[in-house]
Amino acid sequence: MAVTMCQTAGFLIAFLGVGAIIAATGMNNWSNQDRQGDVVTSVYTYKGLWNTCEVGSSGFTECRPFYTILGLPGSFQAVRALMIVGIVLGAIGILIAIFALKCIKMGSMEDTAKANMTLTSGIMFILGGICAIAGVSVFANLIVTNFAIVSTEVAYGSSLQPRYTFGPALFVGWVGGALLTVGGIMMCLACKGMVPEKSRYNAVSYKAPSHNTIYKSGPGYDDKSRQGYEDGYRARSEDGRRSNPTKFDYV
Repeated sequence: MAVTMCQTAGFLIAFLGVGAIIAATGMNNWSNQDRQGDVVTSVYTYKGLWNTCEVGSSGFTECRPFYTILGLPGSFQAVRALMIVGIVLGAIGILIAIFALKCIKMGSMEDTAKANMTLTSGIMFILGGICAIAGVSVFANLIVTNFAIVSTEVAYGSSLQPRYTFGPALFVGWVGGALLTVGGIMMCLACKGMVPEKSRYNAVSYKAPSHNTIYKSGPGYDDKSRQGYEDGYRARSEDGRRSNPTKFDYV
């Protein structure tokens, strides 16, 4: 019962994590313009992985996608790749975990096969969560670096570029990656309890005979019978010597 609850809870947590990662990847609020110190606060921009949006003074929002990836920095493209890999791994892990649930009967599938599938899905969840956390962390590092550079330039009065801060999509991505990782760990723990115990066979004990064992002869085998056997052997030898003396002269 505990194994089933652990497996089901891990599956649900991982499912929520995959949903959060998908939502974070599609959101445009990865970085928001820092409006502190601006006179006009009704006009600002925010950016995502796929679009850059601008809010006008009238409240109308206009979003424009990135039409090419050639002009984007390599770290930005790496964030895209990590988030996509995390989504793919999480989606495949969910499909495998559905068939591995103990509460779902799939024909004559054995517990060992379900345990292996549970372990596989758990590992994929963990890898997907790590990819998502890494992608969000790389983007957050870009924001921090840009914020520090622009702040230094603004302090010396040599820059008019806007500064950007963390957007809500970053926190959604971090939470989604953490949920996916925790769900994968719970699935791996549930796999250990799903493996059937190995059957134990009772070994047959063998006792070697002692050196002092006395072997008795069978019935009818006594000294008289032995003497008769030796007399018969001598008689046959004498007959053979008389019939073929040449053969026995050189023995």
